[in-house]
Amino acid sequence: MELLVLFNALATRLLFVLHSLLGVWRVTEVKKDPRYWLLALLHLLLCLETALTLKLKQGRGYKWFSPAIFLYLICIVPLLWLLELHPENQFCLNESQQPVQNISEREESNHTKDATDSHILETALYLVSTLSTVCEKVWTLSLHQTFLLLLIIGRWLLPIGREITRDQLSQLLLMFVGTAADILEFASETLEIEDVRKNHALVYVILAVWTWSMLQFPLDLAVQHVGCNSSVSSKRVFSLLLSRHSADLWNIGISLFIQDGPFLVVRLILMGHFKVITQMLVFFTAKNILSVMLQLYRLIVLSLDFHASLRYQSNSRKGGVSCCPCDPNHISLPANSCDTDGRECATIPLEDSLPVTAEC
Repeated sequence: MELLVLFNALATRLLFVLHSLLGVWRVTEVKKDPRYWLLALLHLLLCLETALTLKLKQGRGYKWFSPAIFLYLICIVPLLWLLELHPENQFCLNESQQPVQNISEREESNHTKDATDSHILETALYLVSTLSTVCEKVWTLSLHQTFLLLLIIGRWLLPIGREITRDQLSQLLLMFVGTAADILEFASETLEIEDVRKNHALVYVILAVWTWSMLQFPLDLAVQHVGCNSSVSSKRVFSLLLSRHSADLWNIGISLFIQDGPFLVVRLILMGHFKVITQMLVFFTAKNILSVMLQLYRLIVLSLDFHASLRYQSNSRKGGVSCCPCDPNHISLPANSCDTDGRECATIPLEDSLPVTAEC
């Protein structure tokens, strides 16, 4: 099993490095400046992280945070910025005849070369030349798509730490699939608008919001609950709420402050101030409004249910909070019992501000 963990850790980081190097090569080709190869030095951070993870964690992941994913973002996001800001990315030239010409040249040259090695070399050179003729806009979109796919696949392949279960990992990956689709749609749909492309300030704002939304991928808080702390006071309502519903609150925070909220603000600015109105822009604006409203509704429901359980426990003098105050207390449970595994624990009144000392 340890050998498999080592293989997954190294193979995933190798995929990150290769994809980032492809982006560096594309930036160098577009800018016609070999000095952009210096961006490859960012991969030294990923190599350092790999060495430290193998030494300190035996290749396994960390709690709540993935340094490999974060460093991969550091390597690839600046490259996508450079490609998006390049003037040639705004339009595609008609290069449909160029690949046909290359194919005919390749067929003629194949008749003159019979050696296998030369044929393989020629095929490789032809592939590189064909990729170089692909429209710059298509290249950038392809890098966006493969970037998001590698984030999901890489998070799946990376060895998980002992703090996260496979069930939680599967939930996290399913969330990432939907999140990646929304982020890709936001970047591609807004930057394809001609009026937006002509406004450099808008392009910078959209790319900044896109970069901000990517910061949720290295974090695992959306599926992990804060550990029960026996020193939590029974009157610290916010601490109790955070302990009981940490994953739900984190999901709401991601939607409101990292993804749907910023996306909604940008789209409303495009429609209201810059008068950029398209059918897809209106649809996704309505989608963001609905998502924000549902998340706020979810937050209100959690808060009301939480305070209702506290009022029930406060009115029931024979009861109290559970052994661990951060464990959910269901109203349907008997008020005089907080034992779930055969052990007894002391009843703690809600108004008592002393720390909970009962063992769970």
